[in-house]
Amino acid sequence: MQVSWSAVSSFALAFLAFSTLSCGSHSSSMTGPLGPNGLLQSITLAPVSADARTYPGGQVPFTATGSYIDPVRKLTPQPAAWGVCQQNAPTTAVTVSKTGVAQCGMGATGTYTVFAFVGTECNVINQCGGGCTIVGTAQLTCP
Repeated sequence: MQVSWSAVSSFALAFLAFSTLSCGSHSSSMTGPLGPNGLLQSITLAPVSADARTYPGGQVPFTATGSYIDPVRKLTPQPAAWGVCQQNAPTTAVTVSKTGVAQCGMGATGTYTVFAFVGTECNVINQCGGGCTIVGTAQLTCP
């Protein structure tokens, strides 16, 4: 049986690319799971739940805190991307700014999940912050 070196080379390159993009790899940038405090383990949001009616102008400021592998190291605010879902589906009924300020839109009613996430190098992120990410969530109630 004769093996083509170009076929072997192509397979090796594809395998290397797949391995590089797997969820087990880590980034050394601030937006990846490695930051100034080491390996990011989790993100928590504060407040954990909020009712937009009790905030001035209905604008609810959420804050993300990153907890790192060293248990005494925390980072507030944790640099993260933000989003909103309702019943595990993305929504435009509520907006959230790059700094975590959420606001109910016209006609928005019910409970929404506000989330902050930091992606890993695998970059597989689903619509509601899942995938290869470290995610923190909180609940927002709209009138």
